[in-house]
Amino acid sequence: MDEFDLIEQYFRKGVRPRDDVLCGIGDDAAIVSMPEGQRLVIASDSLIAGTHFPDQTPAHALGYRCMAVNLSDLAAMAAQPLWATLALSLPEPDADWLEAFAEGFFESAAGADVALIGGDTVRGPLSMTVTAHGCVEEGRHVTRTGAAIGDRIYVTGTVGDARAGLDVLLQKRSKSASNDKLLHRFLYPSPRVTPGRQLAGVATAMIDVSDGLHDDLGKLLHASGFGADLELALLPISEELLQFAGADAAVGIALSGGDDYELCFTISPDHESQLERLVEHWDCSATCIGEVSGEMEARWWHNGELHAVAGPAFSHF
Repeated sequence: MDEFDLIEQYFRKGVRPRDDVLCGIGDDAAIVSMPEGQRLVIASDSLIAGTHFPDQTPAHALGYRCMAVNLSDLAAMAAQPLWATLALSLPEPDADWLEAFAEGFFESAAGADVALIGGDTVRGPLSMTVTAHGCVEEGRHVTRTGAAIGDRIYVTGTVGDARAGLDVLLQKRSKSASNDKLLHRFLYPSPRVTPGRQLAGVATAMIDVSDGLHDDLGKLLHASGFGADLELALLPISEELLQFAGADAAVGIALSGGDDYELCFTISPDHESQLERLVEHWDCSATCIGEVSGEMEARWWHNGELHAVAGPAFSHF
């Protein structure tokens, strides 16, 4: 199977038609049309075997996941996803693997109405790089730099589940409903596209939680030039994670685990009632975990005492 056959058989057939794609797969480059009054938002992530996922990760999940993690980056900028490119490196073109991978990829893309418009395939170590393109209304994007002292700090969903799910995958824990849910959180992250879009004009700063809540919140605070006081008791931790790890270990996993792809954001106290109305229509919760302060660090408190965050965040190198 050569590159042309591979693309025709597994990737062209799954492409979603969009009126704004003037020239997609099959030419030297894609041509698209940007909506009027919008700004282009671009995110790119690579998933490398042995670094971002273990060998036993199912192909369907890899296809889904490599799209989803880029959608999460767009969500963190309050952007609407539009198009994506895929660069796929394979040791060999395995038909069953490709069929499952493509199915997962297009399932993830369809959830956000994203069209695949190009990319590359090549023989090499297993890896996949997606570049996702989105748009946001002029002046409505949200970055990491806008937090202010007194802003409330929120996180969507629950944190730590995906890291525990990776342990389930690696250790082959006994099957249970709780463990299956944790495993699903790792294999099939849920990018918060709708909440991200609706936080435009509401959130003052935002980041997606990929390397661990404590580490990623620290990046947001550093970019904004502030610190935070946070309460461990407010961390949104699922019952499944508590059952899996116990209360003490669950806190550490929630702070440093990574791979959650939730949104962490700051808002002015004046906008909290507006946020409450938005959350009523989301498929996830939003929990206030602390407040931006003038101290240049993220300080976690428990029963009035400072809590030292143990364990490093995910390292890409």
